[in-house]
Amino acid sequence: MSLATAIEEKIASKKVIMYSKTTCPYCLKAKKVFSKFITEGTLKKGDYEVIEIDRDPKCTAIQTCMLKKTGARTVPRVFINGKFFGGGDETVQMASNGKLKKLLNEGC
Repeated sequence: MSLATAIEEKIASKKVIMYSKTTCPYCLKAKKVFSKFITEGTLKKGDYEVIEIDRDPKCTAIQTCMLKKTGARTVPRVFINGKFFGGGDETVQMASNGKLKKLLNEGC
């Protein structure tokens, strides 16, 4: 299986998938948002997964796939309901105006 196919399958496997790096401040902001949604019950822990690419030997290849898929190789790359959502700033902004919660509740 190609890396691009594996990424597509991973994105389709959960409500929220985030490609991240462990020390990235934008990733940490986005993780904090999703942790809050888990704590309050908006998002189930099993519906959310973070893939820390800086721990993967294929990190550069994963970022190249993200560039092709989303137009950028930066992290975080957040996917919700199988679609690219955005990065850290978009996650924080959409959480603060209530649109992220609404999106997470779709399909429930």
